[in-house]
This record gives sequence, structure tokens and C-alpha cells, in this order.
Amino acid sequence: MLTGGRWVGVNSLAWLRTSRVSLRLVTALPFSTSTSLECSNESSINRQSVNKFSTSTAKFRRKKDGRHGPISSLPPSIKRPKGEKNENEIRLNTNNPLALFKPVLVKPNPDDINFGEELAGKLNKQDLLKQLNLFYSSREVKTLAKDHGLDEYLFHQAYTSFRRFCTDVHHLPTELHVLFSDILQGVVHNHDIFPYFLAHAKKVFPHLDCMDELKLISDLTDPPNWYPEARAINRKIIFHAGPTNSGKTYHALERFMTAKSGIYCGPLKLLAVEVFNKCSARSVPCDLVTGEERRMSSEDGTPSDHVACTVEMSNLAQKYEVAVIDEIQVLKDYQRGWAWTRALLGLQADEIHVCGEAAAIDLVREIMISTGEEVEVRNYKRLTSLTIEDKALNGLENTQPGDCIVCFNKNDIYSVSRSLEKLGKEVAVIYGSLPPNTKLAMANKFNDPNDPCKIMVATDAIGMGLNLNIRRVIFYSINKIQLMENGEKEVNLISVSQALQIAGRAGRFGTQWEAGFVTTYKQEELKPLKVLLAQQPDDILQAGLHPTYDQLEMYAYHLPAATLSNLVDIFISLSTLDDSMYTLCLLDDFKYLADMIEHIKLPLKAKYTFCCAPINRKMPFVNTMFIKLARQFSKGDLVTFDWLCTQVGWPFSPPETILQLIHLEAIHDVFDIYLWLSYRFADMFPDVVIVREVQTELDLVIENGVVNIVQLLKNRENEFSTNVKDHDEDDFEMKSRKTAQLKKKWTHNDANLAGNTKDKKKSRNKWQTEGTEIENKNEQVSFSPEDEAFLMNASDRLSKYANTIKSNRNVDLEHASVVLNSPKSRKKSALLSRLIEEGVITPKMAKNIKRELSDLENN
Repeated sequence: MLTGGRWVGVNSLAWLRTSRVSLRLVTALPFSTSTSLECSNESSINRQSVNKFSTSTAKFRRKKDGRHGPISSLPPSIKRPKGEKNENEIRLNTNNPLALFKPVLVKPNPDDINFGEELAGKLNKQDLLKQLNLFYSSREVKTLAKDHGLDEYLFHQAYTSFRRFCTDVHHLPTELHVLFSDILQGVVHNHDIFPYFLAHAKKVFPHLDCMDELKLISDLTDPPNWYPEARAINRKIIFHAGPTNSGKTYHALERFMTAKSGIYCGPLKLLAVEVFNKCSARSVPCDLVTGEERRMSSEDGTPSDHVACTVEMSNLAQKYEVAVIDEIQVLKDYQRGWAWTRALLGLQADEIHVCGEAAAIDLVREIMISTGEEVEVRNYKRLTSLTIEDKALNGLENTQPGDCIVCFNKNDIYSVSRSLEKLGKEVAVIYGSLPPNTKLAMANKFNDPNDPCKIMVATDAIGMGLNLNIRRVIFYSINKIQLMENGEKEVNLISVSQALQIAGRAGRFGTQWEAGFVTTYKQEELKPLKVLLAQQPDDILQAGLHPTYDQLEMYAYHLPAATLSNLVDIFISLSTLDDSMYTLCLLDDFKYLADMIEHIKLPLKAKYTFCCAPINRKMPFVNTMFIKLARQFSKGDLVTFDWLCTQVGWPFSPPETILQLIHLEAIHDVFDIYLWLSYRFADMFPDVVIVREVQTELDLVIENGVVNIVQLLKNRENEFSTNVKDHDEDDFEMKSRKTAQLKKKWTHNDANLAGNTKDKKKSRNKWQTEGTEIENKNEQVSFSPEDEAFLMNASDRLSKYANTIKSNRNVDLEHASVVLNSPKSRKKSALLSRLIEEGVITPKMAKNIKRELSDLENN
């Protein structure tokens, strides 16, 4: 009966139920053989066999503690807590690896026409919510949901979304509206909701339909079979084991240079360049290949038979007679270890010479057993003596020629350098963020017997890649500040391997300081250092692995709405490997970069490549430029030198403060990123030659700044650097990690995987705002018309000058600077423009500076 424009009464729906029940049966077929879970014995569910997903899918074995069985492959911060779980407890945090599957926000389609209200009447929202909660709390429903891959976390998230979907009664599908009407009137049980709930859950969590495929893709149990070409060769593995200054790498390189063809794989660009230069000195044609540079030995660019490269750049497709893998112990590194594993398993060479600590022998042997290849071990002893002194330094006035004071942070380097300068002692300074050429210049200055500089102050960067004539290594401290995952700092004792590596730099064979000595700055740290140096490094148990682009691409096919960072998290959570030999490398830097450019529209391949770029994430300016490079690339615009130099403030001025020196180091990193990307996207980054020339110019500026580092420290703050505290290189990284921790507190409303067209405009505005905030974090937002005109003039003049440099590489830079700063054409310098852009000075301050410059010019 139709009253008031709608159907009323239970009997009035009889005509609809017959057709609807059959429709529900068809809908429910993929899920169960019954449309309901009646509490009575009249019907029951014949559950289909479905593969369950549990938190123990990643089955590992811990060799070091002898434990076997399933353990989590995730970091400790997101591992499942021990102890019995409460059945009524629903985890909404990331203790469960399945929490990495973020729900897709599903909304009703307003274009769907809902006849449910006309057919079955209005629904009482309170009664409907009560029935939905009864459905959610049903033990039978939870059991069936678990059979279909919904554990507690997924079930709760899916139900939350389904409840929100259902309470919007005006946009319910007609069939679901009629079903709710029947449930509210007691005609059917609320368990009949399950087929619709499961269909909704598969929209919220697309992985439910492809879990088996995802597990197969992330199966890392047999890495040797990833390289069939190498397996087709009967390779000979020779392990050169020994401490620092034992000659192990020397013997491997002798075999490399006498072979018909060979490849050297080193951990640092400095080592690759050193091998390249040695080959040139011995008239052995050798090419240099690093992430940022290619040098061919032949003038016509023909590839040579010998290659010196960084290990990440090793060519697995080329066959060689001899391959040398240096510093093999780095295969345990949680960041870069995958590159050594890849080279060890995949290089096509008749002889593979690996050099490094003896702690890696057992692991290399075990890996080679899995490939069917034998390992020959050649042990070497240190060529010079190394003595631990009985007394600490106890004061910088006790330093002697040939001493190297090792610090573990920049602030200590600044403090020690300044104190030594006050004592009238000239110092050479080396730390990790210095450009490679500057490090070499400092090393040559220290090694030169005719140079008055006889003392070095350095970080642990001297432990690898530099040949230094050090008589005595002095540990300024044996504790190192480390940044934890949650952004907090923790002070830890250096490892045995670190202590041996650094101490071993004292005393070099064939120099005036063949006998080496080691001590500490503080007397109370001398005994602990002796204990460290008396030990042997722990055996290396695992080699690093890394997901390839092909694997993440296949993941993206199955989870098209997931972000790149989330794809990596899911891959890690589902990966299976044998951790008696292998472990997954930490991908924090990769995910950090992926999150940073997620809002920029890039193809997956390009985004993956950008995220592999070598970036110092501790430098805010480098992060900002990375985003700008990605955005420029996404627009399809060429990333030219004209564009780049306006961003970095070229031409460069000598640094007057330590902060200006640090900024120049950051610019050097930006040039490295440009050059790195130019070899991956040659068409989009065309100005390689001029960028490399300008980077060489910048090398000299930085080198002069480091030589005068004490003077930079002495310079007091001026109006260009007011209210600036001591630079803490970990400060930006600490804030980033704390932010990442906060992002883990995720709710359903934060879902960004849906790709819903209805909210596209809102989402676009959101990421545009976020991206702008990152890029313009330190920019001033208000400029007067006069200031804007000056900035435009400076930019135009800079572009014209860059074009002049392109056409004539021999233009005198000093003369060009005069042209650029002539009274007719200059109203502000390039440095002034850069200071305004970065928020160091305000437009008002710029006006005062311009006025003073005008007065000087007029006088």
C-alpha cells in the first residue's frame, strides 16, 4: 500500500523480497554460501578456504641469538608488544604491521539514485547505528572477517568507514537501504550485512584481493638467482683480509691493473678517483664512473677495458677478467649494504677480489656456498707498528707535528681548531660534509712536508678514503652522539670496528711516520679505548638487500592509490627472506624524499629515481632545492644553469662567517644532485659542463674558507647573521624525525590514498600549500615595488651573464663581476638578492644597504 508517496508495512514489501533475496544470494556468493549468520541452528556458514594474513608472514631466523620462527621485519618502534592480547582491545596505532595498509576513503556516489526511501521508508539513524554496532561486536562476524584477511586493525578501520558510509542514508544504494529496513523491522538478521560490508572493505583495503601476489613479489629468499648471468660463470672468489695499513687493497689492485679487463668498486668517490689516477700513472687505460661524474681515458669517449667506480655504479651487464670490491664489511651497513651484496652476487668476472675486515669472511663464505663458488682467504698483517700511549694528551698545548685530533661533531672541530690557533699552531680541517676536492686539498696540505700545517682536526671521515701521513691519532672523545628514530639524541660508545678503523690511520708505510701512536684527549677515556682496541670486530651476520624499482612498480599496479613511501612500508612488512644471511636495509632516506615530493606529479619511475639521489637531508637548503628541482622537472621545463644559478645565488662571494661556509657546502651538494640527475635525465638537465665548471670554482671558494676557518669563527655576528645560534647539523634532522613520529598517529580521516575526484581540488590546494611552506620557509612575503624591480633587474642581468659564460668560457670572472656591479646597471648584488630570498635580511635592510652603496659610489 502506498501512503504519502511511500510504501509502508512489512507485507507491502513482499513483492520486492523475492527478487531481492535472489540478488543478495548472487552478491554473497564470493564471500559465503549463505546470506546470513543466523544465531539459530536453521542455517550456518560454509566458509570458503581463504588464505589468512597474519603479522608473522615475514618469517625470519635470528642467527645471532639462535632463535627460529616468525619475527617481525619492522623496526622496534612498530613491533607487536609481547604478552597476551586483550580480545576486546583494538589497536589503532602502528604496533600491527597491517596498519601500514592505510584505508582508502570511500564516499557514497551522489550521482546514484536511491529509491530505497521510496520503497522501504525512512531509516531511523539511531536504530540503524545500534544494529551496526551489534554487527561489529558479533564474534561470528569477526571470525568470518578474519577468514577473509581482516585482522583486528583492518576490521576496525573497515567498519569505521562502513559505518560512516551507511549513516549517510540519503546516498545509500537502494539494495542496502531495503536490507537495513528489513533488519530494523526484524525480518532478517543483521549478519546479512556481511557481504556488503566485505565488498566495502575491499574498496577500503584494495590489498585484500591481491595479498598472495604481493607476498610473491616481496619474496627475497633467494637473492643469488636474481643474477643468472653471474651464475653461469664459474667465478673464483679471493678474500684479502687484514687491518688498516696491511697492504690488502694494494695486492688486489696489482692484479686489477695487470688483467686484460677489470672493474674496481669502492665505497667513496675519493677512492675511485685514486684508483683512476694510479691507473693513469701506470699507463693503464681506465674510466672513472661515479654517480656525479664520468671520465673517459680515451679522447673519443670509447669505453676502456678498466673501470674505477663507486660500488653503486658497478655494471653487472659487462664481463671482466678481474673485479675488486673494496671495504666488503660495508655490506652490513643498514643504508648502503645492498650495493655490496649486489656487486658480490652479480658481477660477471672470472676473479672477484674482495678486500676488508676478517669479520666478513664467514658471511662471504656462507653466501658463496649458496652460489656454489669457493672462497680463497689471504690474510695480511699490519705493515707498521701501532702503539697505545700510557698517557692522554691532557691539553692541546701538548700536540706535536703529525697529530690528528678526531672529533665526532662539528662544534668540537670548531672549538679545537680555534684553541690550536690561539696557541699559534696551524691546522688542517676535514669533516664529512666537505666536498671531496676540499678534503683532498686539506689532506695534501697536511701531508706536505714543506707546509707549516702539521696538525689535523677531523671527524671520523678520515677513517676511509684519504691517504694521510699521521703520526698519532688523538680521540677527542670516544663517545658519539647518535640520533634516534624518534628524533632524540643518545650518546653511545664508538664500536670496535670504528675504533680500529680510525686508530689504524696512525703510522703509514713508506712515510716519515711509519710508527703509529694512539691516545685520548681525556685520561679517563684511555682505559676504555685500550679495551676497544684489544678486541676484534664482531662477525658480520647479515648482508643488506634493497627492493628494486621493478618490485615496487608491480606493487603500484596492485595498489595504485598508495604513495611511494607507503609502498615501501608495505613491501618491508610482507617481505620474506632468510636472515641467517640477509637483512633489509633501512629505507628511511628513500621514504623521507618520497614523502617530500609526494605532492608533485611525477611518473613512478622518475619519482623512484629522484628518491635514490644522494642528498644530505640535514641541510634545509638542500631539501628545498630538491623539491624545486622535482617541481621544475614535473613541469617539463629544462633545468638549465640559468634557472639553477638564480636559485643558489651565483656568483659566489668568499664566506665571512661559518654559517656562510656551511651554506656554500649546501650549494655544492645541490650541484652534486644536479650532476647526478643529469646522468639519469640527460634531456632535462642539459648544462652539465657549465655546472661542473662553476662547481670547481665553488670548490676553491670553500677550500679558502676552510683554510681560514678560525677567522670565520672569530668574525662576530653582523646585520647579515644576527640572532644566529651555533649551528647544529643534527637539528633539522631531529625535527624531521619527530615530525615523522607524529605522522604515525594516523586516523581514517587522514587517508590520502583514495584519489577521489570529488576532493581533488581540496587535496591539490592542500599539497600546494604544504609544498609552498617548505620551499618558502625562510622567505619574506612582502616586497615593495622598488624591491621587486631590483630583484627582477638582478635576475635579468644574471641570466645575461650566464649566457655570456656559455658562449665564451674564457671570460675573466673578475671583469664580469665589475660589469655586473657597475653603478649604471647594479642596484643590488647577487649576494644581496640571495640574502633577501632566504630571509636573512628584510627588504627594509636591503634599502639601507643600497643607500650606503650609492653613497660610496658617489663618493
